[in-house]
Amino acid sequence: MDTFGLQRGAEILLRDLVHERAGLYFDDGKLQAFSDKLAPLVIERGFDSFLDYYYLLKFDTESATEWDRVSNALSVQETYFWREFDQIEALARSVMPFLAAERKGQPIRIWSAACATGEEPLSIAMRLNEDGWFERARIEIAASDMSGLALERARAGTYRDRSFRALPTHLKEKYFEAEGKEWRIKKTIHEKVAWHKVNLLAVSEAQHLAVASVIFCRNVFIYFSADSIKKVVDSFAEKMVLPAFLFTGTSESLLRVTDDFELEEIDGCFVYVKRR
Repeated sequence: MDTFGLQRGAEILLRDLVHERAGLYFDDGKLQAFSDKLAPLVIERGFDSFLDYYYLLKFDTESATEWDRVSNALSVQETYFWREFDQIEALARSVMPFLAAERKGQPIRIWSAACATGEEPLSIAMRLNEDGWFERARIEIAASDMSGLALERARAGTYRDRSFRALPTHLKEKYFEAEGKEWRIKKTIHEKVAWHKVNLLAVSEAQHLAVASVIFCRNVFIYFSADSIKKVVDSFAEKMVLPAFLFTGTSESLLRVTDDFELEEIDGCFVYVKRR
């Protein structure tokens, strides 16, 4: 049954608009889940149909705030410290020494391109700190997400126990301080990361961060269509500074998407390396 008597055509219009603007794609089998996630926003606006909400998002010149609410409602914020840690380990053990030699004192820029609540870039900062990399090279870590709500949590730097299910206890005790029922990341690590609000489909928003030697864009493309993935990867390839390394999720293959990157095995994990 359609929510609010919604006509199916309007639902598809809204779904396609979200796909066009944010890259997130809900196929026909997920349309109900899509409408369920946005229904509270429609109600709060006082609308009785998704078509009215579609017109607001597409044509209202002041809809930027509403798009942020859509991003908050649709984005998936499932993450934790040390997730898919083999790639972060490969960065610290093999990629960083190579980049330090190649960059010859120039900044090594690392971008966590869909950081959610911040666990990924902070994991990178902790691991690099363990090897003293911040004293050995000029490192700039940027982190971004399209959800303003997620970024608020990342900037706050406080986490509950669920975020620590893979982090070794001694590192939790070293880098975090108990604060009630939460744990706060120590300032010396938190300040290593610069936080940005970025929609990856908006090239103008992402291009200044894509000028990096390393991009982590993991477990994002599973929610994108093939066309959206290609657009984002092409924008990475255009801006990344050689030598350049792109880390994606273990289930995300770019082999049919781009010829700009070559899949290589580094320390037992697979990494996309930008072709020279």
